[in-house]
Amino acid sequence: MNAPVDVAIVGAGPSGTVLGAALARAGIEVLILEAARAWHWRAGGVFTSPAAVAALDRAGLPRATVETLTRPIPAMRLETPGGAAVRLTYGADRGGPPAVGFDRSRLDPALEDLAREAGVTVRRGVRVDAVELDPSATATLHLGDEHLRARIVVGADGTASVVARAAGVQRPARLPPRIGLSWHVADPRARDPALPRPLGDARLVVVNDGYVGLAPVPGDRLNIGIVLGPSWRDELARTGAAATSRRVLRLVPHAADDDVAWADAEPCDRISGASPLGGRVTRRAGPGWFLVGDAAGFLDPFTGEGLHRALVSTELAAPAIKAALTRPTGRRSPAAEAGGAYERAMRRRFASKDAVSWLVQTFLARPGTFEYVARRLADRPDVRATMGLVMGDLVPASRALDPRFIAALLAP
Repeated sequence: MNAPVDVAIVGAGPSGTVLGAALARAGIEVLILEAARAWHWRAGGVFTSPAAVAALDRAGLPRATVETLTRPIPAMRLETPGGAAVRLTYGADRGGPPAVGFDRSRLDPALEDLAREAGVTVRRGVRVDAVELDPSATATLHLGDEHLRARIVVGADGTASVVARAAGVQRPARLPPRIGLSWHVADPRARDPALPRPLGDARLVVVNDGYVGLAPVPGDRLNIGIVLGPSWRDELARTGAAATSRRVLRLVPHAADDDVAWADAEPCDRISGASPLGGRVTRRAGPGWFLVGDAAGFLDPFTGEGLHRALVSTELAAPAIKAALTRPTGRRSPAAEAGGAYERAMRRRFASKDAVSWLVQTFLARPGTFEYVARRLADRPDVRATMGLVMGDLVPASRALDPRFIAALLAP
């Protein structure tokens, strides 16, 4: 068997490629293994606050490249069944940069190019069937008949991570089982000048036991993302994703700036699904292994930010992995110390945001309460501005947990 590679990363999504580039720039040998032979659309986030763009800047993706694969979005408009509309601007109305819609068909390959340019070896069409972790030695990755050793193995392969499974840390999500559906459609307004101007804001429309996200992206397209709770499962099984999606989209009310029947729009790709939507882990690192991106646990924050969280996880993991590769100098191994440092850093960074996300999900599960809160947000500009900055990861999430903020939000 050949000598072990320094770091093997499972998954060539944004978290895997950005982490690989950061490590390769530090002189670390990195191999990325990706099951898909070529990029294809998979259910994932395209809408994000300006925080993700800033993270891509830090990752080294040229700003000119970022501008070609994003579409500025003035606000995310949250709409409730009772008619409340909450416009979250993520600070853009106060002079900050806007939220964006990403063209993932260009973003993901651009990040893969970034990794290759940094010196990362990317092998596509290679499925990692299993991983053997040995705290006292190198990890072994089983790729069919091939066996590969690595000093550190990183799971960047989503909520069903083979690395998380090998570490025994995967747990089901605490939220009720939900299904995510996502695809792109052509915006008919780009072809017909007689129609109203294309949608500017993104929309997040709450429906019975679910919600629909509509986000414009480059190329005169709209990304549609639907999240459905358990009550939709039977209909999905009976009629299929396409028919169920059309029925859900017909529940979306027309708006003055969005008077398009999206249920009948021309699809640009196949509907991609994810179920169960979400997952959690008991730990994000251990001797010889790390988890980043959705593999490190995914809790739907309702208004996006999964991509930003994935990028931040790579920023926190990179120095820990570098430390884990150093020679032992004391009684405790660098790998154990580095894994613990990464775990603590992730908890510090996201514990408050997770609490806020849980609070939002709690309100969603109680339609009357959610309607009440949405109307308070719509009527209170300062409270609404703070909530937008919190949901966009632009200010510490602890602000939304401050009793004074909660009082200002809930007071009649």
